[in-house]
Amino acid sequence: AGATFISPFVGRLEDIGTDAYQLISDLREIIDFYGFDTEIIAASIRNTVHVENVAKRGAHIATIPDAVFDKMTKHPLTTSGIKNFTKDWETFKNKVE
Repeated sequence: AGATFISPFVGRLEDIGTDAYQLISDLREIIDFYGFDTEIIAASIRNTVHVENVAKRGAHIATIPDAVFDKMTKHPLTTSGIKNFTKDWETFKNKVE
């Protein structure tokens, strides 16, 4: 059919009881098997679990709302890790100077 993109709406599919992740896996398998020049755009992403699972299933692109993206980039361990890294760097830098 020559479709450039296929866009399964993950959250909406879940709302009606459809396994959106299996659909994405199936679509990716078909695209790869036949060599179609088509990309999967996962839409209706509602949480970080959606992002992780659509990536694992082979979606090329995910439309991620700001709130979900923020949750992906702001994690307590990331924040503390950056603070510790900065502290260690300052200690090291002062020893070298």
